[in-house]
Amino acid sequence: MRLRQLKKHPILSEVSFRGNASDKLTAFVGSWTFILASAIFIISWVSINVYGWINSWDPYPFILLNLFLSVLAAIQGPIILMSHHRENQKDRIRAEYDYSVNRKAEREIEKLRKEIEKLRKKLN
Repeated sequence: MRLRQLKKHPILSEVSFRGNASDKLTAFVGSWTFILASAIFIISWVSINVYGWINSWDPYPFILLNLFLSVLAAIQGPIILMSHHRENQKDRIRAEYDYSVNRKAEREIEKLRKEIEKLRKKLN
């Protein structure tokens, strides 16, 4: 394998700060910790504002909560897409690398098959 191709190998490629941050954020957002924390936050928000334990700053229909969740989704969406795009690029590079290794193995096997055929003809 050529050095140029080897530098493209996913194992050897360096991850930028932005790529690393998007991967970590995607991993956190896809975890049960985030889901449970979000559920607790939303239930607390609704409970506090419905029952009025503290001054009700966002009464039903919870416009402020809706705005907060919409902004959160608008920010998370592109970050998750960036992370998936990076993973797709890495998968494509892995597939190219695997293909080149398989082609090389196929050529070597074909050489061995021809050598075995020559030896078989000499023995007969």
